[in-house]
Amino acid sequence: MNAAFFLLFAAAAVISAVSLVVQRHPISSALSLIGVMVSLACIYLQLGGDFIATAQLIVYAGAIMVLFVFVIMLLNAGTEVGVDRRPWTRWLGIVLIAAFLGILGRIAVEFLPKTDNVEFGAFKLGTAQVVGQRLFTYYLLPFEATSVLILIAIFGAIVLARKEIE
Repeated sequence: MNAAFFLLFAAAAVISAVSLVVQRHPISSALSLIGVMVSLACIYLQLGGDFIATAQLIVYAGAIMVLFVFVIMLLNAGTEVGVDRRPWTRWLGIVLIAAFLGILGRIAVEFLPKTDNVEFGAFKLGTAQVVGQRLFTYYLLPFEATSVLILIAIFGAIVLARKEIE
């Protein structure tokens, strides 16, 4: 049953990703990206990464998507204008994409090392305790460097906003 749920959420992620690319309206694309993020969170949850799944939903499907929608509305982006193309270009693109995916599949089968099968729920490093310990021990320097960069960006935004007011 777990494999069926994995395939269901993987298919939902792929369908949402394709919808993200082919949508003509930016808000529809942003909603498709939320579908991808929710599907990935469900896959993480199945694999035993409870904290990672929760962070995926809160940070990406929540905060980042609100930011994307805000920027889209701020820019007042409308529907894309269609470009007149020759009718054979669509079919050529489909054939080239199929060939590219076939080559990538062949490379993956031939050259990537064989691994064991994934056991659902066997991953024990996705809990809040383990992620917190890794974040504040092994990854402390990149974590602090990121926080300093964010702080500098906030100061820069304040300075730019103050110049516009004056």
